[in-house]
Amino acid sequence: MEPDDQITLFKPASWLRPARGPRYEQLYRHLSASIASGTLSPETQLPPERELAEIAEVSRVTVRKAIAQLVEDGVLEQRRGAGTFVRIPRAKMEHYLSKLLSFTEYMLQRGKTPTSTIINRGIFHPSPDEQIALGLSAADRVARIERLRMADGIAMAVEWSSLPQDILPDPGVVGTSLYDVLRANGTAPSRAVQRITAINLPASESRLLDLPENTAVLRIDRTGFLPTGRPVEFTRGLYRSDIYDFIAELRLEQNL
Repeated sequence: MEPDDQITLFKPASWLRPARGPRYEQLYRHLSASIASGTLSPETQLPPERELAEIAEVSRVTVRKAIAQLVEDGVLEQRRGAGTFVRIPRAKMEHYLSKLLSFTEYMLQRGKTPTSTIINRGIFHPSPDEQIALGLSAADRVARIERLRMADGIAMAVEWSSLPQDILPDPGVVGTSLYDVLRANGTAPSRAVQRITAINLPASESRLLDLPENTAVLRIDRTGFLPTGRPVEFTRGLYRSDIYDFIAELRLEQNL
């Protein structure tokens, strides 16, 4: 975009409307729409905060709030010593929910190299959520593993997996794939139930996923069952919504 075109884009006549909300919200919506439409293309550098405030005829606080929200949304990137740029959108991966696949299997199917970093693991008393999902009492024990899941070196998700201690006596044997260990032991789930929820990313996980705090992510709770119906795996994961699209295929039931 030419400099003169940027000036026109940021002028109040292009975005400010009476009774349409606070100025920072209107500026935020205008910039967001300009990025989505391609008017502000990837790698476009925005004017410095002071200059943008002068062009838009607003305070620097107004500009700062609008820019901060767009950075949180993941569409702008602030580079130290360089400025603010429109981010290059990542290609999303479509994850179909009709098959029970581990993270490792899913990434390998797509030609990516999966890796895992163990954050914490051990044998613990089950939490209330684990007791409900796995049908355990407070006196039981669970093997718990917290992992950062990556593909081709990019942080994709943080997962917490919990299993009854008799199913996984030693969580230390788990490397990249938990399901490989369970299959070797004959205790891998044959079906699972998943619940998907949108949440704001907590500060601790934002550092692991290299995302701003409170970024919208997908939380998936999965309970895996043996053919006998016994629940043997409860995994809670936080997945990057800028990378994942979860897809479910629906079929119309025929009247019998």
